[in-house]
Amino acid sequence: MKLKLLLATVLSLSATIAQSKTPDKPNILWLISEDNSKHYLKLYNENGAKMPNIERLASQGLTFNNAFSNAPVCSTARTTLATGIYGVKLGTYQHRGYETVSLPQGFKSFNEQLKSAGYYTSNNSKTDYNFIENGELWDESSKKATWRNKKANQPFFHVQTFMVTHEGKLHFKAGAMEKVKTKHDPSKVTLAPIYPDTPTFRYTMAKTLDNHKTVDNQIGNVLKKLEEDGELENTFIFYFGDHGGVLPGSKGYLFERGLNVPLVVRVPENFKHLVGEGLREKPTRVDGFVSFVDFAPTMLTLAGLAPEKEMDGQAFLQSDLTLSDLNKRNFTFSHADRFDEKSDLVRSIRVGNYKYIRHYQPYYSDSLYAYYRYRQLAFKEWQQMHKDGELSAVQGAFFEPSGVESLYDIANDPYETNNLVNDDKHQQKLLELRTRLQHTVSNMPDLGFIPESMWLDESKGKAYEYRTNQKTRIATLIEIADMQLRSFAQVEQKLLNYLTTGTTDQQQWALITLSSFAKQAKHLTANVEKALKNSTNSLVKARAIEFLTLQKVMSPVASLSNVIATETDPLVKVELLNIAAFLHEITGELFPVPKQFKMEKPSRNSATFKIDTWMYERWLYISKS
Repeated sequence: MKLKLLLATVLSLSATIAQSKTPDKPNILWLISEDNSKHYLKLYNENGAKMPNIERLASQGLTFNNAFSNAPVCSTARTTLATGIYGVKLGTYQHRGYETVSLPQGFKSFNEQLKSAGYYTSNNSKTDYNFIENGELWDESSKKATWRNKKANQPFFHVQTFMVTHEGKLHFKAGAMEKVKTKHDPSKVTLAPIYPDTPTFRYTMAKTLDNHKTVDNQIGNVLKKLEEDGELENTFIFYFGDHGGVLPGSKGYLFERGLNVPLVVRVPENFKHLVGEGLREKPTRVDGFVSFVDFAPTMLTLAGLAPEKEMDGQAFLQSDLTLSDLNKRNFTFSHADRFDEKSDLVRSIRVGNYKYIRHYQPYYSDSLYAYYRYRQLAFKEWQQMHKDGELSAVQGAFFEPSGVESLYDIANDPYETNNLVNDDKHQQKLLELRTRLQHTVSNMPDLGFIPESMWLDESKGKAYEYRTNQKTRIATLIEIADMQLRSFAQVEQKLLNYLTTGTTDQQQWALITLSSFAKQAKHLTANVEKALKNSTNSLVKARAIEFLTLQKVMSPVASLSNVIATETDPLVKVELLNIAAFLHEITGELFPVPKQFKMEKPSRNSATFKIDTWMYERWLYISKS
């Protein structure tokens, strides 16, 4: 009997020792709040929401002051997280892609690599990737997915996305402001200086702060499960936003409020040796720049795996990277392109405290209509107040033509209201950042300079390999676009040469650049009219019509309607309708819906739901006053 008792005690002790043994590899847990810049959290902003669970994580780990999405919208941001490759190289930079593209041959997303290395990978539950998923990316991906289905002693990578802070939660009706009271007092919230101080904006801000409190409670429930399972000190916990948002003029735009996300990392006691000196202390604030291309190589490094050679980012947590060295990183690159039916081409870099934004269609405003953005009451009110002349210059800047370039000192101007482009004291910094952005987009090379419909057709879905053979072509297109930065006298003849003898994409960029010079280029009207008459390319014709409309020498309706009607490629039609929307906004003219287009709200069950919706919403907008 004593022998049996002794044996039972030994077995019990052995089991306890086995359970307490530190595993070979750490777990990784991602907690992602949607549409969420750091500006809404008290952790970063005294006027933000208090989030006790996130603040507790921060008190036990690292708070990153400068973490950035490389795109200000879901699908392209999340694709960058999964791959560690800039979307403008991979062909995944549009939201949402008309077609999903292939990953580079032999390349695997980092969670696939973790899975192959023995990790249990689970996702609850959003993916929203713009690439073709080859094989099973996850062991489990659903609204019920959890790490708890893993095998004993198996490390896990789990992603939990919280949707309460999503833009869609602000699509309430006017009556809700009276009927549904917020926990935060609207009269006491603080609005950014870019917004008018109205009851609608105050209620929207209060509701957003409430949503953050709700998400914090949901995160607390997940953390409780982790502690119950005894996995807290075996798990790297990452809390972050999937891009910025969510009030008007944030999500979808390359301002800090669209890109600068919260990022908190709790380093577990059992694996603190995997991070460098200075990053093991609790709490620690990190000033070094981290962006979404850095996440994939970081996760692989923590798991003891080598990042893929195609990945653009650098690990920001590794045993030989100190806090001092990490804080020397001060660069991030971001892009904005097509978001559903609304298209513009904008690029930005931030170096230290200075932010540079390059608008390649500078006569467009950031406010160009996008149906999902304008479902928000505050957005609609903002636009109407601009039309009624009720906004200050700072509040109305969003609705004015963007201009070719912008330079901001973020330390002194966090909401990017004071453009320093014409400030004599900042000309050296302007030239430095302008040159660096030019080199960045040329060296990638950036696929965004070739029309989406064109490169999709030419690449056959293999965008990454395709763009490597287009470097000279793209460099020429960037050169044409950058003629916007020079005097018209210097570039006039070159633009005419490209317009007359260039390829169709060169002609398009020549016309865009001519439009950017406004009245300076008016004497070239006859040349553009000739291009309109002679070209067989719909986008060249549309850009010519755009120029002639800006010069007020023609109405765009009949000519552009005819171009749209005769175009057969649905994606080209979307591109044409974007130009029509811009021309509708500046002229007030209506474009009649063609008889062959059925104005019926597309069915979600349709295989062409996505593009049908883009066209439906565009026609709905441009055909009504």
